[in-house]
Formats: sequence, structure tokens, C-alpha cells
Amino acid sequence: MKSKAVIFLANGCEEIEALTVADLLRRAKSDVALVSINETTDVVSSHNVHIVADAVFADMDFSETKMLILPGGMPGTNNLQAYDPLRKLVLQFAEEGKMVAAICAAPKILGELGLLQGKNACCHPGFEEELKGAKVSFDYPAIKDGNIITGRSMGCAIPFGLTILGALEGEEVRKEMAGKIVWMPIPDAE
Repeated sequence: MKSKAVIFLANGCEEIEALTVADLLRRAKSDVALVSINETTDVVSSHNVHIVADAVFADMDFSETKMLILPGGMPGTNNLQAYDPLRKLVLQFAEEGKMVAAICAAPKILGELGLLQGKNACCHPGFEEELKGAKVSFDYPAIKDGNIITGRSMGCAIPFGLTILGALEGEEVRKEMAGKIVWMPIPDAE
């Protein structure tokens, strides 16, 4: 199976971070696949939501893939981080200048792999020390710096997904989708 963008699923993943991005990309008719690192397409999220992935890692052909996307959640992030074939693929993509995105706890995977050196990045509070070499900011829900996109947490899944959509399909498509879903940041309460 081939796909333009791939969202990796592991048991214990944060379902909103994975499925919101998949939903936004599919609404925009962007080619995205949900790929399990398990031996089956069945994945159980951190909140016991059962997800059926489109494929398993071993059945994927990544030759035409433009972006890898890592949702957070625990222990999902640790399961992704421990899966050596994925780690190698993320390194390969980053070295080739292809896009890699991670949200919540998952940017720690990029930090451990040395991919955040000198990059602006964000993550769930408490993981900032694991973003080795990054200039960590909590001022934005999602940050794109070169070929790396990071997002803060579940509550930032929509802006993270829209940032990914803009990187894959262009700014006009991102703006159009933001309008279609009536994306409006919540103003501070008075």
C-alpha cells in the first residue's frame, strides 16, 4: 500500500491526535493512511477506543510518502519509540528533507533521534527536556520549522492537523478547510 501521508498507530495512542489529523486530511481529499505498528490492523487507544488501521507497517511502500505523522498518548508514544523500523524510517525521512510531524509526547521521539537540533518545537508540558536541542515554545498550538511539525497536545489537534494540511496541500487548501470546519480559536474568557 502507498500513501502521501502516513499516521502511525500503536496501542496506547491518543486517538484524538491521530483521528483528527486523518479526518482533516481526508475531508480535503489528501491521501492519508492509518498504519499500525502492531502485527494486525487492530489498535486500542489510550482511552480504550478500538481503531482499525488501513494497513500494518510491513505492508506499506513508503517510496511515495511525503510525510510521517506521530500521534502522542501514553503508552502509545513509548510503543512508537520502541519500534525500530519506524525509528529508522523517521531518520531516513528527516535526512532526505521529507516532512515529519509529531504531537503531544511524540516530539520526544524526534528529540531522541537528534532531529530537533536548533529547531523551534512544542510538545505537551513536561516533555520539553526530551526535545534535545530544540527551542521549545508553548506560545503556539503547532509549529512548523523546516521539514518538522510539532504540536502541543490533544487540545491542539485541529491546528496541528491544519498545519499538516497546509504543508501537504498548500496554504489555500489549509485556509479553505479552516473555514469549512469553522475553526475559531477560543478567545480568553473575561
